[in-house]
Amino acid sequence: MCGIVGMVGTSDVSVSLYDALTMLQHRGQDAAGIATCHRGRVFQQKGNGMVRDVFQAEHMSHLVGNMGIGHVRYPTAGSSSAALAQPFYVNSPYGISLGHNGNLTNTEELMDELFRTGLRHINTESDSEVLLNVFAFELQLRGQLTPAAEDIFAAVGAVNRRCRGGYAVTAMIADYGIVAFRDPLGIRPLVFGSRETETGTEYMVASESAALDVLGFRLIRDVGPGEAIYIERNGTFHAQQCAENTQLKPCIFEYVYFARPDSIMDGISVYKARLRMGEKLAEKI
Repeated sequence: MCGIVGMVGTSDVSVSLYDALTMLQHRGQDAAGIATCHRGRVFQQKGNGMVRDVFQAEHMSHLVGNMGIGHVRYPTAGSSSAALAQPFYVNSPYGISLGHNGNLTNTEELMDELFRTGLRHINTESDSEVLLNVFAFELQLRGQLTPAAEDIFAAVGAVNRRCRGGYAVTAMIADYGIVAFRDPLGIRPLVFGSRETETGTEYMVASESAALDVLGFRLIRDVGPGEAIYIERNGTFHAQQCAENTQLKPCIFEYVYFARPDSIMDGISVYKARLRMGEKLAEKI
């Protein structure tokens, strides 16, 4: 279980990402990280510990840029080393940072494929690094100097065909935009919303709606199973279904344990779901 967030704004987004991660702190207290982008350059701060411990004022002043992603980690694959704090980064193609919530079940198979077909070296035990390299490899196969939305959605479609397990992802393509997608069964949660400012519309995607609420974002909807959204640096929004035979089969532990009670997931209030489960348990007893 981890928490992820991504944002495209009209000004620096680092403080908003910090506040959103604070609202998602319950999803992971082992490590935290933020990556932003300004004029094609990626700025990053991450490490072990709580959000309040990883980010100090001096760090926030260096996290400049109107788009970025954030992550809080609860280790389910790999060790608790600071090297496994996310977001992960690869420089090719374009420069991609990625944060991941979930677990892949075919990690070793994918690692072997990536080395044999893409000559890509995986440096950690993290399935998140594997997922990042699968996405980067598939996007590189498109061979475009400037990626369009259809290239990104094609790469996500290939990820959905190759990766097995549950995953919700936010990724940042340096100087281009934010990508977010969800596995074909919708096992891990992912929502997005927008807010209007004097300088334009801003978008945020996060594991839970509570992260949007505290920052004044209007919840639009959940990212659907197998769906991907792409928000360009200038705020242009794209969405597309990138998987076949999708079904909504969310993890029951989100409603029992993982999520905040004030969140709404797949149109269901977590608080009301817990009340109803308690009522059903009482009837059974």
